[in-house]
Amino acid sequence: MQILQVLQNRVLQMTKKKILVIADSPLAPSGVGTQTKYMIEAMLRTGEFSFVCLAGALKHRDYRPIKVDPYPDDWIIHPVDGYGNPKIVREALETYKPDVLWFMTDPRFYIWLWGMEDEIRPNVPMIYYHVWDNYPYPKFNKSFYDSNDVVCTISKVTDDIVRTVSPGVKCVRIPHTVDTNVFKKMKEEKIAPLRDTAGSQGKMVFFWNNRNARRKQSGTLIFWFKEFLDQIGHDKATLIMHTEPKDPNGQDLEAIVKELGLEDGQVVLSVVKMPPEELAALYNLADCTINISDAEGFGLSTLESLACETPIIVNMTGGLQEQVTDGSSWFGIGIEPASKAVIGSQDVPYIYEDRLSKDDFVASLVEFYNMSKSEREKLGAAGRQHVLENYSMAKYAGLWYQTFKSVFEEMSSWDNRKNYKNWEMFKL
Repeated sequence: MQILQVLQNRVLQMTKKKILVIADSPLAPSGVGTQTKYMIEAMLRTGEFSFVCLAGALKHRDYRPIKVDPYPDDWIIHPVDGYGNPKIVREALETYKPDVLWFMTDPRFYIWLWGMEDEIRPNVPMIYYHVWDNYPYPKFNKSFYDSNDVVCTISKVTDDIVRTVSPGVKCVRIPHTVDTNVFKKMKEEKIAPLRDTAGSQGKMVFFWNNRNARRKQSGTLIFWFKEFLDQIGHDKATLIMHTEPKDPNGQDLEAIVKELGLEDGQVVLSVVKMPPEELAALYNLADCTINISDAEGFGLSTLESLACETPIIVNMTGGLQEQVTDGSSWFGIGIEPASKAVIGSQDVPYIYEDRLSKDDFVASLVEFYNMSKSEREKLGAAGRQHVLENYSMAKYAGLWYQTFKSVFEEMSSWDNRKNYKNWEMFKL
């Protein structure tokens, strides 16, 4: 009986479609890592797929392969520096013979991978999950978009950019998702201990959950929040920032807080990494979540906030603008950028940032502060419904399943590869 079961498992394994993933580690707390994990877990639950991950964006302590429970035979993680390199990808293709190569994050990280297109695509379709870009259209990316069999996009903005720049590429919009069974409204008794810890009793609580990186405006937020406190009173509100207080890509937030004299509970730095359930409690503690990034493909923290019925204040850039409103209803306050900055270089000349003005942001904080409790609760409840209708796990999983199935049917791989044309530039 055991022998029969083993044979059946082997047959089943042979019929599963294997997907090679290059992205942030699915074990990383980043938005890219989280969405990679969500996608893999959703597809594994169908029983039709297996995954091999080249997992980057972590400071790895151990480079040995990881078999992930409860799918040890179908989910292997190989820790890599960066996102890998041509040698590693060649070895993975030769060893695992995947049916699809799926990769995700900023396109500028994958120039080396698109340079291998002529090695990969004749055998294996390439699906790129494009996480962000900004207006005006980055035509510089056209050759990258054209090097994929499918480009999946996370927002209406990114989808419009890809379709405009590369109209011949198959494009599918698949927004990010959030686990609404974890990120949800909690009872006050679960939140009360946090209020004492944060010293926020009797204060309005604003929450910021992001990487301490330049474009996230972590340091700027503290400066501007002080101006808000100067208007309403320093004992009236608290800003909780869940992030690394010092980061090579950001600022020394502890130094800024000290310099501005905000150490008496006005700004609280939450530095301990925590599981999603505890993070959800912080969203519930907050009256409002803030995301004022100069550029944001999606902004997962805003979606997590809305799922917890906590309204948001966001910069109207990238995917953030789709989360704060559905076009008719609002789930917080969206601030229109005051200017656009070009911060590109000769290598990548088109990088743009949507920048807010200090006055507009402070005014939005004051506006939210002056809202009644019922107004804030109405925004929060509508935000939760917006998430359930547009960003549910079931919808997200269904879109990925349909995308993978269509690629297998229309393009196949290796000996059965279809609908791929080699370059014809030298044909007479």
